[in-house]
Amino acid sequence: MKFKLDENLSRSVAGLFRSAGHDAMTVREQGLQSAPDERVLEVATQERRVLVTLDRDLGQILRFPPDASAGIVVINVGPRASHPALLNRTRERLALVETHSPERSLWVVEPGRVRIHLAKGES
Repeated sequence: MKFKLDENLSRSVAGLFRSAGHDAMTVREQGLQSAPDERVLEVATQERRVLVTLDRDLGQILRFPPDASAGIVVINVGPRASHPALLNRTRERLALVETHSPERSLWVVEPGRVRIHLAKGES
C-alpha cells in the first residue's frame, strides 16, 4: 500500500511502514515542509497515497472528506505524547492494515481503539 507521511512523523515511523512492506514517501522527501494541509492532501491524493499525520485538523470530515482523498490516518498518541507511544500507535495501525484498508476513509488511531469513517456509500 502507498502512504504519504506528514512532516510531524519521524524517520523511525517511516521505517516502520517500509519494514512492513509499504511504499512510504515523506513530506520532507518531497520538500513540502510547512505546506498547507490542503496542499499536502492534494499531493497525496494525486499520488494515490493514504496520508498519515498527527495533525488533528485533518480529521475534520467536512473540511477534508475522506472520499475526496486516497485516505487519511490521524494518529492520536494521547495525553502523554512520546516517541515510543507514537511508534506503538503506528505498529497497531500497521497490524490493522493487514485486514482493513484505509483507502478512501478516515482513520483516527487513538489509545486502545481506531475510529473508522468510511466514504459515503461504503459500509
